[in-house]
Amino acid sequence: MELLKQRINEEGLVLNNRVLKVDSFLNHQIDPGLFQAIGKEIADRYRDAGIQRIVTIEASGIALALMAALELNVPLVFARKKKSILMVDDVYHSVVYSYTKEENYDITISKKFLPAGEKVLIIDDFLASGEAAMGLAKLVQDAGDTVVGMAIAIEKSFQPGRERLEKAGYRVESLVRIKEFKDDRCVFVED
Repeated sequence: MELLKQRINEEGLVLNNRVLKVDSFLNHQIDPGLFQAIGKEIADRYRDAGIQRIVTIEASGIALALMAALELNVPLVFARKKKSILMVDDVYHSVVYSYTKEENYDITISKKFLPAGEKVLIIDDFLASGEAAMGLAKLVQDAGDTVVGMAIAIEKSFQPGRERLEKAGYRVESLVRIKEFKDDRCVFVED
């Protein structure tokens, strides 16, 4: 997706050739026009897949997933990273490791918001090791649903996430794929 790639080039900051910071437009401050375009692109890629629900993880995935859910006219549910005292019903849960936060999260989704027998699309902002996506897939499968695919805004293709997800049998659609960080800049897979 050229628009997203352009924003990464203009505003993204690569820190120590390790982490891409995109908080000015993707995961702290949100550019609604960009998110609308991302939602449409994701929806276009999965429009014929029969998706009945979208699942993401809080917090950065929510706005992306919401825009795709609007385009596809399906409900969106997000996994919480911390169980709320208001979450008194049964939940599906999984443990995921956050690469950027360097800690484990016990993610949960209330069973009443993930009914069995649906086709589900998983959406997230980044794909690195595949931990979040695999954890979300576990929740979806525990509910008796089918993961139709994974939609990712930015993929770090030099990390094992895509290979891990594809090896598990999942369709992965990334809007931008980064081949490497070089001299604190992004080198994209297509370059």
